[in-house]
Amino acid sequence: MASAVLPSGPQCAAAAVAAAPPGLRLRLLLLLLSAAALIPTGDGQNLFTKDVTVIEGEVATISCQVNKSDDSVIQLLNPNRQTIYFRDFRPLKDSRFQLLNFSSSELKVSLTNVSISDEGRYFCQLYTDPPQESYTTITVLVPPRNLMIDIQKDTAVEGEEIEVNCTAMASKPATTIRWFKGNKELKGKSEVEEWSDMYTVTSQLLLKVHKEDDGVPVICQVEHPAVTGNLQTQRYLEVQYKPQVHIQMTYPLQGLTREGDALELTCEAIGKPQPVMVTWVRVDDEMPQHAVLSGPNLFINNLNKTDNGTYRCEASNIVGKAHSDYMLYVYDPPTTIPPLTTTTTTTTTTTTILTIIADTTATTEPAVHGLTQLPNSAEELDSEDLSDSRAGEEGAIRAVDHAVIGGVVAVVVFAMLCLLIILGRYFARHKGTYFTHEAKGADDAADADTAIINAEGGQNNSEEKKEYFI
Repeated sequence: MASAVLPSGPQCAAAAVAAAPPGLRLRLLLLLLSAAALIPTGDGQNLFTKDVTVIEGEVATISCQVNKSDDSVIQLLNPNRQTIYFRDFRPLKDSRFQLLNFSSSELKVSLTNVSISDEGRYFCQLYTDPPQESYTTITVLVPPRNLMIDIQKDTAVEGEEIEVNCTAMASKPATTIRWFKGNKELKGKSEVEEWSDMYTVTSQLLLKVHKEDDGVPVICQVEHPAVTGNLQTQRYLEVQYKPQVHIQMTYPLQGLTREGDALELTCEAIGKPQPVMVTWVRVDDEMPQHAVLSGPNLFINNLNKTDNGTYRCEASNIVGKAHSDYMLYVYDPPTTIPPLTTTTTTTTTTTTILTIIADTTATTEPAVHGLTQLPNSAEELDSEDLSDSRAGEEGAIRAVDHAVIGGVVAVVVFAMLCLLIILGRYFARHKGTYFTHEAKGADDAADADTAIINAEGGQNNSEEKKEYFI
């Protein structure tokens, strides 16, 4: 918006009459003459306008306003200096211009169906002495006429880099293009081409695809002042990738494989395109003769130690192939251990024996402590301790053997103690002073010969000798 002082009022009026169509020149001239009769001075008056921005096809409103008006004539001209309105009269034959308001302080005009050719400066003139002029600029916004996205390859392979282009044509001003892969924003490279005040923008995106990108949309979004909301277009990625293989144990359910059991494995393979061939092999060995293959399933009945090894499931498609391994280890069959029984026998010999035993130990305890229950079957084993199941069984058997040996040793020790006590009592009863009739008077003799001579009865009474135990 700007204001200027015209050279003179008559010159401006002459220009307006000359610009009018021939049929309206006479009427316009009469209006000018009547207005010129009383041309006020421009003291204290102020003419002003506002710039207008409008989207193509919509309505622009031009307003010429006067502060402290004294009934001076207001005129509106187009960028070519042609009179659109002189007061409330329209000399220009363009029906898109319509008078919205006319008064001594305002001339307000609307322009419908605005096009890019309507862009430019429009002048408001106030007939004072000296005359005043102010201009307003109409800016026309043109949204993109066409938005296109193009992918270099409709189908990409995992790990491949593809090129994606997006073009926004014939906009004003130039558009801004943003890229998204799903909800993630990516950065592209844009080029702007200008033609006849219109702009065409092309943005290029280089994208390395992965299997997770299959089915994910690539979005080209436009930002422009003439566009409300999101103007966008998108293409869905189609990515081919090699199979992903996973082996699932169907039987046994507890996961512990023992001799005599059956084993069933299922091979799950997912890829794009879907794998057409799924095969089972045994690594570094031949497949057991009793193994049954049925599509993705492997079944081995009546397992034994010779079945131990690594079994591999292989799947392939046009992109590549992949495999997954399952290591089989066959455990021993379950062992059932009979419950332990402990028999305690107490033998009483004499009152003295009972007293001695009471001093040493009051009761006889079982040889095995803490062993209250043993597993009876393989089902009682925890599936998380499969690798230690055999060691646990062997430890239980060794514990039972030690308990039996300990019981035998205890019985033997107890018998030996009883024997020692009986022998001790026996020797204690036969220990004492040994007296005979031959020994009488021997204590008074000076030597052995005298003692023998002094013995009563001599050797003739030997048959009457008696022994006594004291």
